[in-house]
Amino acid sequence: MDYIIIDNLETFGYHGVFEEEAFLGQKFLVTAKLFLDTRKAGMTDNLKESLDYGEACQVIRKIVETERYMLIERLAEAIASKLLLTFSQLHEVEITVKKPWAPIHISVDTVSVTIRRGWHKVYLSIGSNMGDREGYLDLAIDQLNALPDTKVTAVSDYLETKPYGNVEQDDFLNGALEIETLKTPKELLETTLGIEKEAHRERLVHWGPRTLDIDILFYDDLILMDEKLTIPHVEIPKRDFVLEPLSAIAPYYMHPVYHKSVIQMLGELQKKDET
Repeated sequence: MDYIIIDNLETFGYHGVFEEEAFLGQKFLVTAKLFLDTRKAGMTDNLKESLDYGEACQVIRKIVETERYMLIERLAEAIASKLLLTFSQLHEVEITVKKPWAPIHISVDTVSVTIRRGWHKVYLSIGSNMGDREGYLDLAIDQLNALPDTKVTAVSDYLETKPYGNVEQDDFLNGALEIETLKTPKELLETTLGIEKEAHRERLVHWGPRTLDIDILFYDDLILMDEKLTIPHVEIPKRDFVLEPLSAIAPYYMHPVYHKSVIQMLGELQKKDET
């Protein structure tokens, strides 16, 4: 990926743990590595096809000079988030915040922190079999779109399906979403659980009826397993109500563990069901 570097932008702010830092202020140096596709700009010589780094400098300067944070880690996060949300061309940023006058009473050039943040492509499954099923699915989409750091980029048609498991219950309405988000997997899980709670989801019976179910299927090509979250979702290859709507928006997305596309997994599952 191409990138633009803003190197050691000198600013003055009031960030720090100690009272004198908040009162007197100090110098901060910010380096921003901005990842974007510069091919079209390079071929056309048109600024509109690239990123105005002068404007990016002003965005950084305003955050440093007008905000107040205890930690430079928090300052770096604020700069990264603001740049990614301001400039749609950006895929990723690497931010270094240097503190030349850090009050540590030891001779040192600078104390600094470097972070790398960017947009992540995520696929979600949504389902409901209680009450206003379509309304609950629409609620999930609206709530995700309302987040400042998340946007829904594709939505499948809703699909009527039979319930999964051995619990007797009404049919489901299922769909699949593609989103782009700045959230980490665990932050996204907390968000989806919060949306389910807003829809009055109750976890009384495993695979039982629910007003709203939101599952994280894929998160980039990440493979993650812990006690709270597994990505990719372990049930993907077994569930036609997941694969069918997902195949409508991401048929050739490759499972990072099985190395099979969504449409391939759906075909194999349908063939298995026929035998």
